[in-house]
Amino acid sequence: MHRLTAFFAYRPTRLSWKRILLLALLVSLPCTLLSQTQPAPLRVAIVGLVHGHVEGFLSSLPQHKDVELVGIADPDTVLAAKYAKQFGLPQSLFFTSAEEMIEARHPQALLVYTSVAGHRQAIETAARHGISVMVEKPLTISLDDALAIRKAAREHHIHVLVNYVTTWYASNHAAYDEAESGRLGEIRRIVAHDGHQGPKEIGVGPEFLTWLTDPAQNGAGALYDFGCYGADLTTWLMHGETPLTVTAVVNHDKPQLYPNVDDDATIILAYPHAQAVLQASWNWPFSRTDIEVYGATGYALTVGTDKLHLRKQHDGDEVITAPALSPPQDNSLDYLAAVLNGQIESKGDPTALDTNVVVMQILDAARESARTEKTIRLTKLSD
Repeated sequence: MHRLTAFFAYRPTRLSWKRILLLALLVSLPCTLLSQTQPAPLRVAIVGLVHGHVEGFLSSLPQHKDVELVGIADPDTVLAAKYAKQFGLPQSLFFTSAEEMIEARHPQALLVYTSVAGHRQAIETAARHGISVMVEKPLTISLDDALAIRKAAREHHIHVLVNYVTTWYASNHAAYDEAESGRLGEIRRIVAHDGHQGPKEIGVGPEFLTWLTDPAQNGAGALYDFGCYGADLTTWLMHGETPLTVTAVVNHDKPQLYPNVDDDATIILAYPHAQAVLQASWNWPFSRTDIEVYGATGYALTVGTDKLHLRKQHDGDEVITAPALSPPQDNSLDYLAAVLNGQIESKGDPTALDTNVVVMQILDAARESARTEKTIRLTKLSD
């Protein structure tokens, strides 16, 4: 009798341990599933602080919980201290060289905010470490640099992306979709208007203004600073096609402000059955980044970030609101993460390296055309 009592007294204990183990499993399961479905934040680092667009990135960073800033490299300690104070960044993030920062922090991607002339060195440094890069527009200051960047990216198997604010405009994607669908007919003409009142007039910081107005650091003036937007969107719309010729004229309407660089530029691109006119200026009465796409049977004219004027043959004009873009197509950081995770193949779009090598071919030729007052004939670059 005592043995039977002991047996039943022991059984509940064994069952309770099973229940405890089962309960522990059930509790841990959601955490396990969560760790499997939510990847670790993308580790990014900044190289350079002289490009004013870095403020936009640092301001938006708290909205991107899937991105972790692990380092910042810039040799100017005074500038670094300014940003540390402005955004409450710890001193441990800052380094004076990219090499030192990469070796200490092991980022997965670099965001480059140097002068345009600094892009090649930053990308080649990243490539040696097998790290992908996103630079601010344009890709670089010359076609030679662009080809060297492409070579480094291929040899070291890294991604090189170029960030244009216009890439994330729903209106531009809607215009592209209209053209791709055939609803406008074959593209005959593209007109791009890009720029603002001028960098000095809108109050860019001194570290930004210094290199923007130096042709050795910026490539040119408005010709490069804003000509790149139209060249990028046109190359996207034309499926990466190299134009037959490039003709450019530049003005120096404000030599007292910009003695060393152009402040107004017009670039004409000739294709076999189409033309593009890119109007880049530091002399607009207000900021603008819009594009007009004219087909054989209709047109699409963008207005701001999300509006589109449409007109088809035999129809009246209508204004539509473009569908909102969804992540990862609506912002640079989500796009970068998607490319690195293999969700998106960056090819032929406004951010892609292949698109932007053609953009540099156009800008390089435009600068030469303006210098020589001659039309420059282009041939397709070899792969």
